[in-house]
Amino acid sequence: MTAKAARIRHFASDNYSGICPEAFAAIGEANQQHEVSYGNDRWTEKASNLIREVFETNCEVFFVFNGTSANSLSLASLCQSYHSVLCHELAHVEVAECGAPEFFSNGAKVLLLPGDHAKIEAGSIERAVNKRTDVHYPKPRVLSLTQATEMGTVYSSDELRNLTSVARRLNLRVHMDGARFANAVVSLGVTPKEITWEAGVDVLCFGGTKNGIAVGEAVVFFNAELAREFDYRCKQGGQLASKMRFLSAPWVGLLQDGAWLRHAKHANAMAKRLESGLRPLSGIKVVHPVQTNAVFAKIPDEAVDRMYQRGWKFYTHVGSAGEARLMCSWDTTPEDVDAFANDLKLALVVKST
Repeated sequence: MTAKAARIRHFASDNYSGICPEAFAAIGEANQQHEVSYGNDRWTEKASNLIREVFETNCEVFFVFNGTSANSLSLASLCQSYHSVLCHELAHVEVAECGAPEFFSNGAKVLLLPGDHAKIEAGSIERAVNKRTDVHYPKPRVLSLTQATEMGTVYSSDELRNLTSVARRLNLRVHMDGARFANAVVSLGVTPKEITWEAGVDVLCFGGTKNGIAVGEAVVFFNAELAREFDYRCKQGGQLASKMRFLSAPWVGLLQDGAWLRHAKHANAMAKRLESGLRPLSGIKVVHPVQTNAVFAKIPDEAVDRMYQRGWKFYTHVGSAGEARLMCSWDTTPEDVDAFANDLKLALVVKST
């Protein structure tokens, strides 16, 4: 187990994958002629209209460079500096955005909620809101949900409606971090509207990067009033691309023929295949339900080291201590999955020297 193999694809992150063919072709087509700048081009218009078709509603659409800016700017549009945002304790806006939500909202506080498998418990929302109501406490104003969650699990339509109904009753707006929204849609077998605006979501940060786009996420406002002057936030936050067509054109390629769902379905299927390969292995425990493109497993430290020596890359710092996160992508192959499972089987039986 000391020979280091050259690996083409890895399981550390779905950000490792390249650009899917549909998005790449659209970029090439957008590169053929001159276009109006700053989002007033035909590609941005077409991409926005495709998103409206996908969600079956007249929503406001903005394209930004990455997920952190999408989350941070949209949350800032939902609250004032003296408000607070309620999210799961493992949410990306808390653990992986370097305080950007607080920064762009001029100080709104992020308050953390518990829940198994990175899913918020409905009762915790009311407890957080009613914990204090005095002027000395940051007033809860936004509920932030992640779909699919950081642990690869999904909220069902009923679970979402339950959470958003609690939020509405408590006068909270609802933000959704959808970095892996496509994987959730495929997993649940629902239409996008069923788990967004029909379920009470005000704004969705629709992820494309992890689904085959090179760079760029879409901020989708289902409540048009909340989108008022969001273009100014984008400009001030350094998110208004001059050649916007290169952010929006890949969305045309991804959405127009359903490639976004095909790629998500494939990534999810590869995760289920990986789960099937890991569960029989002695000493390995899959710790969260595998519902999208992520597998979280407890792997002995010695075996982790041997897998690294074999050239595999994956993270052990995302979940709880001792958990490895294994992400499948739109381009993960069955051969990749089987090779990883076979090497892990060998790593578990090789004795330390």
